[in-house]
Amino acid sequence: MNTVYCNPINLPYRFQKFKNKKAMHREAADPSVVLYKERYWLFASMSAGFWVSNDLLRWKYYSTPDLPTMDYAPDVRVIDEELYFCASRRTKKCPIYKTQDPINGKWEKVSEAFAFWDPNLYQDDDGRVYFYWGCSNRRPIYGVEINKETMTPIGEKTPLIYSDATNRGWEINGENNILQKPKSLISLLIGDSPFIEGAWMTKNNGRYYLQYSAPGTQHNIYGDGVFIGESPLGPFSYAKHNPFSLKPGGFIQGAGHGSTFEDVHGNLWHISTMRISLNHMFERRIGLFPAGFDKDGVLFCNTNFADYPTKIPTQKWNPWTDSTTGWMLLSYKKNVKVSSTLEEHTKENAVDESIRTFWAAQKTDKNPWLEIDLDAICTVNAVQINFTEKNCYPKAEKVFIYEKPQIPFLKRAIDEEIVSHQYVLEGSHDALQWEVLIDKANNARDVPHDFIVFDQPRNIRYIRLTGYGMPYNGNFAISGLRVFGKGNGDNPDKANNFIAKKTGKTSAKISWKKIGNATGYNVRWGIAADKLYSSWLLYEQTELELNCLNSGTNYFVAVDTFNENGITLGEIQEMERV
Repeated sequence: MNTVYCNPINLPYRFQKFKNKKAMHREAADPSVVLYKERYWLFASMSAGFWVSNDLLRWKYYSTPDLPTMDYAPDVRVIDEELYFCASRRTKKCPIYKTQDPINGKWEKVSEAFAFWDPNLYQDDDGRVYFYWGCSNRRPIYGVEINKETMTPIGEKTPLIYSDATNRGWEINGENNILQKPKSLISLLIGDSPFIEGAWMTKNNGRYYLQYSAPGTQHNIYGDGVFIGESPLGPFSYAKHNPFSLKPGGFIQGAGHGSTFEDVHGNLWHISTMRISLNHMFERRIGLFPAGFDKDGVLFCNTNFADYPTKIPTQKWNPWTDSTTGWMLLSYKKNVKVSSTLEEHTKENAVDESIRTFWAAQKTDKNPWLEIDLDAICTVNAVQINFTEKNCYPKAEKVFIYEKPQIPFLKRAIDEEIVSHQYVLEGSHDALQWEVLIDKANNARDVPHDFIVFDQPRNIRYIRLTGYGMPYNGNFAISGLRVFGKGNGDNPDKANNFIAKKTGKTSAKISWKKIGNATGYNVRWGIAADKLYSSWLLYEQTELELNCLNSGTNYFVAVDTFNENGITLGEIQEMERV
C-alpha cells in the first residue's frame, strides 16, 4: 500500500469568489489537526466542513451545517474525550461547540462568551483548560484559563507574545523578510508591522511550547515560532531556535499558522499554511511536515525537500532519516512540447519549479496536452500534477451562496457545484509508443494537486499529460508537472568552499561556487552544528541572503548539493560574525 504523500496536500480546496468579481481562487489555510478516536480530524479556514483520515494520506470531506466553518482559523481540540470547535469572529461573540460524534452527531453549543480571532483551546494534564487567541500587527497574543464546564474565562486575560522584528528577522513583514518599497495597498492600509497570530500550545517533558505565526500569510517566509514556559500562562521565553517551522524556497513556499500533533505511533507532525497568493492574497494550500523535540527539548520541523515525496510512518520513526523516499525531481527545466499556449503562460512554466507560474492551453484547444522529455530513460516512481485556475467562471451566479463577511470589505461565496479534473497520463521510451500510466478521463473528483505513486517503478523517458476537463470549464493549466524518481548518473560534487557571514544583527549572506553537475542547492542552518533545523531549497543560484535570523545568536551553516541522482551533504561551518 502507498505510504507516500507530496506537498501541497491534495485536497479539494474550496473555490472562493468575491461579490461582483469574476475571478475565483481556491483557499484553505490555518489548519488544525487532532487525533481523536484513532482518526485524524482536519479543520481549515474557508472550507465549509472538515476532513477525516485514518492514515494522513487519504482524506474524506464532510460538510456540516452545525458549525461556522466559513469563519477563519478554526480550532479543534480534544477535551475530556470530546471534540471541541471554535473559529474567529472579530466583532461579535464567538461560539464554542462540542461533540462525541463529529460525523453523525449534533454539535452542541457550549458557550458564546466573547469575540476573538485565531483561537486555540488547550487542556493540561491536570484537566484544567486554557485558551489562547490573537491576530494583529498591533496587539499581542493573549491567554486565559477557561472554566471547562461553561467554557468561559476565569480571571483576566494575560498578554503573552509581542512582536519584535528588530531582533527577530523572520518577523520582518515582506518577501524574503524585506519591507516592500514602494508600499503595497495592503501595507498602506494596515502598516508594515508583522502580524502575530495563530497560537497553538504543545506540552513536552513538563514544559509548555506556545507557538505563533508571523509576519504575513502572503509571503514566502510565513512561518511559526515558539516561546517556552514552565506553566500554561507563562511567563514565556523566546526559544533560541526560531522560527521552528519555515519553508521559504522550493516549488511552494510557506509553513506558517498551523498545528502540532501526534500520530497513532507517537510521532510528532506539524501541519501549516503554504502560499500561492497569485489570483488572490488568500490563495493558499496546506502542507504537512515531520516534526519533533530533540534531546535538549528543542522543537523542530523538518522542511528539507518538503515539497518532494515524503513517507508516512507505520511505526515510531526518526523524522529526519526515515521520512525521505530518496526520489529526486527529474522534470526540472526539461524540454517541453505543448498543443497550444495562452499568452504569456508558456510551456516552460510547467517545469520551472514555481507554483506561482503556469502553462495554459488556448480555450479553443479541444485536445490540450503537454509532453516532457526527461533526456534519458529514468526510473520514475511518482508524478505530481498541479493544476491551476485560469478563466474559471461559474456557469451561473446561483451556484454560490454568499456569506456575511467576517472581514468588513470582503464578501465571500461558498462554491456549491461539484468540480473535477479529468486527464490521462502516459509514458513512453521513444515518444512513439505510449503506455497509459493513469486514466482519469472520466474522473468525478476534484484533485488540484494529484499525486500518483506507481505500484512498480516505470522505466520511461517521456511523460505526456492530456486534458479532458477542468473545473468551471477553465483553460487547461498546469503550474507543475513534477516527475520523481532516479536518474542514471552520479550524485553531485560537494560544495565545500562557501562563505557564510552575518551582514547585520538579523541578516547574513551565504555564497558558494557553482557545482557543474548540481541541479540545485539546499542551504541548512541552525543554532549548533548538530541542530541545522532550518533550510532553503534553491535551483541554480549560488548565493542567498538570509534576513530571518535572531539577534545575539550564533549560527552554523551547510550547503548541500543535489541533482536527479541524489543529495550530497556539505561540510558544516560556523557563520562568521559581523
